[in-house]
Amino acid sequence: MAGNHIVCNCRQVDYLTIRKAMIAGARTLQEIKEMTGASTVCGQCAGEIREILASVCGCKHVSLAEVVAAVENGADTVEKVGEATGAGTDCGKCKALVQNVIDMGR
Repeated sequence: MAGNHIVCNCRQVDYLTIRKAMIAGARTLQEIKEMTGASTVCGQCAGEIREILASVCGCKHVSLAEVVAAVENGADTVEKVGEATGAGTDCGKCKALVQNVIDMGR
């Protein structure tokens, strides 16, 4: 899923827009719908959006669940989450999302 591409053809919502919504706090398909308009017409993109929502770090294949678990286990900085999961230790593009998970606790 790396690289920018159109995820929702009906609303012309791209991958980066969905990731930015996640950085702003979206964690569910409904929240993505509300923030971006994606998946509000035909719904064919819902599966891909769920996959994007489940992933934090594409480089290291780290899931949102893994990052949340690391935070719940005491990782309170991006660096500590990186040590525990590998997220944010390669290209660093996911660091803002990791920080948001820390801030929100989810």
